[in-house]
Amino acid sequence: MAEIREAHQSQDKLRRGITGPLLFVFILGDVLGAGIYALMGVLSAEVGDALWAPLLVALALALLTAGSYAELVTKYPRAGGAAVFAERAFKAKWLSFLVGFSMLAAGVVSAAGLALAFAGDYLTSFIDAPPTLAAVVFLALVAALNARGIRESMRTNMVMTCIELSGLVIVIVAVAIMMGSGGGDVSRVGQFPTDTSPAIAVLGGAIIAYYSFVGFETSANIIEEVTAPSRVYPRALFGSLIVAGIVYVL
Repeated sequence: MAEIREAHQSQDKLRRGITGPLLFVFILGDVLGAGIYALMGVLSAEVGDALWAPLLVALALALLTAGSYAELVTKYPRAGGAAVFAERAFKAKWLSFLVGFSMLAAGVVSAAGLALAFAGDYLTSFIDAPPTLAAVVFLALVAALNARGIRESMRTNMVMTCIELSGLVIVIVAVAIMMGSGGGDVSRVGQFPTDTSPAIAVLGGAIIAYYSFVGFETSANIIEEVTAPSRVYPRALFGSLIVAGIVYVL
């Protein structure tokens, strides 16, 4: 078995430079995002003040999906993610290409939308720059960082994830201080809208809240650069989702 594993690893074309902690932070950074900030108002329309309930249900659904990814990624630890899984399942290269192309197209659209949002809504608050040009420069810098190497991009991602997480921690700490000083009403966390069933409200809210947990599927694309993927990947995947869920509920 050891000889087979060594022979398999010797065929790897990518350098395995991603350790368990780096992978954990990578997945956590993919999960944490603008969704949790943007969805709270939408969720409150569904479940009132019981925002924690759909988030817990959405976490459970995300963990089920993550279980499938953990099994497939550790069974087929090759770069390509969903395209590799489709090829293994259906033995059809055209279908694998279609899945891979769809994932690529979705990534391009997502990156373009986020770059334009960064250049338009955020950057213009600090400097006066043409949004389209700023978005192109931003994407060029990100591409250059990725081309430099996986370790450099992962370390940069770690810094960005810490900044991202700090925003949510600030909210948690600020509310904790307010509650400790006698402000707020804890009983409201169990109040649902009076015109709907709590179960239906939580289910409808969970479908919306699930968006706050997506992103971890991109980790399958870098599995060929992870050290000891069969051991490291499941721990990093489930650990990052649970940490994100705890932060979201708090």
